Amino acid sequence: MSDLPSCPQCHSQHTYADGDLFICPDCAHEWGQDAAVAATEPRVWKDAYGNVLKDGDSVTVVKDLKIKGSSSVVKVGTKVKNIRLIEGDHDIDCKIEGFGSMQLKSEFIKKA
Repeated sequence: MSDLPSCPQCHSQHTYADGDLFICPDCAHEWGQDAAVAATEPRVWKDAYGNVLKDGDSVTVVKDLKIKGSSSVVKVGTKVKNIRLIEGDHDIDCKIEGFGSMQLKSEFIKKA
């Protein structure tokens, strides 16, 4: 049994090494051996000032944020309680009073 990592894209176990690369024959995805090590480390979410965030934190908006599909704006200084961290571009899931449920980018908030 080999100790090669599974494909990060399709999670296939049929990967092989080719020099400094790992290759998946199922989906043709190629990645470096250093990327395989980085993929096993857990993600750390940070706010606009480099403070580490975790689920349940309270945060404050540091920039006026336009709401897509609306003329409303989330103003600077708006406090958001009990955030939930998720994967993706918008990596914070929360409820903002007066606006409802939405997702924010961690680069536009600071830990309260």
